[in-house]
Amino acid sequence: MNDMDQKILAMLVDDGRMSFADIARELGVSRVHARDRVQRLIEEGVIEKFTVIVNPEKIGTTVSAFFDVEVDPQGIESVAQELASQPEVRSLYIMSDMRSLHIHTLTENNEALEQFARRNLLSRRHIVRVDCKQLLTRVKHRRGGTRI
Repeated sequence: MNDMDQKILAMLVDDGRMSFADIARELGVSRVHARDRVQRLIEEGVIEKFTVIVNPEKIGTTVSAFFDVEVDPQGIESVAQELASQPEVRSLYIMSDMRSLHIHTLTENNEALEQFARRNLLSRRHIVRVDCKQLLTRVKHRRGGTRI
């Protein structure tokens, strides 16, 4: 990847619907050249997909919570897969100790959050410990960019 590719990625992270013509204008290249560069980034797997970012408050999911869940190592993958399929789970990561899951959930209210925890965490086999923290204020958030 060169400097132009980095600039194209930054533009598309900011506005995934940016036209090839607008990208070309920003970079001082032809529309065809901009299209070819974007297509190459897609073909090489640098760009995995284009998506939207939804404001959770506009769709009624105002409670954002983060769970750190300790799991028996023999059950970590099955627990992770089962939890990842739940609609409240927005992201889920297996951490480097191979005993911990980091989970981000969005729910309508505190009651729905408690129901999620009781149904999916507190009674599940292999789960050893659950720690939950609710988001108070978002200072900085990721809008597109590198998948983590």
